[in-house]
Amino acid sequence: MERYHERVVLAPRDVVARAIDKELKRTGDDCVYLDVTHLESDYIKHRFPNIYERCLKFGIDMTKDLIPVVPAAHYCCGGIKVDLDGRTNLKGLWACGECSSTGLHGANRLASNSLLEAMVFAKRIAEVAKEELIDKKLLASIPEWESSWTKAPEEKVMVHNNWDELRLTMWNNVGIVRSMDRLKSALKRIELIKAETESYYWNFELTKNLIELRNIICVAEIIVRSAMARKESRGLHYLRDFPEMDDSNVKDTIIVK
Repeated sequence: MERYHERVVLAPRDVVARAIDKELKRTGDDCVYLDVTHLESDYIKHRFPNIYERCLKFGIDMTKDLIPVVPAAHYCCGGIKVDLDGRTNLKGLWACGECSSTGLHGANRLASNSLLEAMVFAKRIAEVAKEELIDKKLLASIPEWESSWTKAPEEKVMVHNNWDELRLTMWNNVGIVRSMDRLKSALKRIELIKAETESYYWNFELTKNLIELRNIICVAEIIVRSAMARKESRGLHYLRDFPEMDDSNVKDTIIVK
């Protein structure tokens, strides 16, 4: 890390992820290695008990072995915009936890903070929802699900194939280091997958996997369009065409349908 940041092992996580990505592309290796063998064995077991036990299940003893590491792409920071009661702009829908964007802890919430936030918002939502959901007009306005024209799918390969292709497209084209060309390529693939999935959705019986596929297509499209609109690099969004931060872009990206 000496070549990538003055703080070396304390470099920000986005810098570390890009450094790993660059080294893997340079060497063709499958991973880099984290070495904590200089630490006392008892300290490692006490300070990182869960990671220690998890590594042991894969035959890796952190006290003696190097730990293989690859970067993970955190595609989306933020979430569904809510008020201080977890209320969205869709009547009857509340959101809390990792799916929501409250603004309480900024754009890069720490895990412990977001856990407390989820607990607080869950309580607030429960208190207001039990009052608002008494509204009979709201319930009456929701039509019954009509699916009499659909049929059971003869095979489910389309759902699995589109799921895999979408994952691969996002990893290869919308990952840690982005470019406008690859983002445009990703958007074309997403639009084709979306069209095929929508046709399937309206003609066959619903399944959990089909609904989830449709949802992740929606999120993938939002991520790509947002990335293309932000012509700068900031934190985990690194765009090779615009590698510097542009403070005129210090604002949230909010998409409203």
